[in-house]
Amino acid sequence: QVRLLESGGGLVQAGGSLRLSCAASGRIYNINVMGWYRQAPGKQRELVATITSSGSTNYADSVKGRFTVSRDSTKNTVYLQMNSLKPEDTAVYYCNTQWDARFVSWGQGTQVTVSS
Repeated sequence: QVRLLESGGGLVQAGGSLRLSCAASGRIYNINVMGWYRQAPGKQRELVATITSSGSTNYADSVKGRFTVSRDSTKNTVYLQMNSLKPEDTAVYYCNTQWDARFVSWGQGTQVTVSS
């Protein structure tokens, strides 16, 4: 069983920063991509940022220049550093991993709330 454990969410004022972490554990191997998605109330889940096993990154236009995704492959962990947060960044943030070229796993989600 594969488990993704997220941490680091919370309440922050606009302009502030948060760092999310997600550690993958269990019978997981050949991780291809790790990343973050988010879902705001009444909206569809959307991509925030991803990072491949080779270090290539991809960001949503709305977070470019403010968020940074990174990973520690030795720990099967992905991070999301979020700076200059805006109220519109408020959402549940989900960790995602694609592994062994065919499997996809999701975390339970962590709430990020940005007050104006």
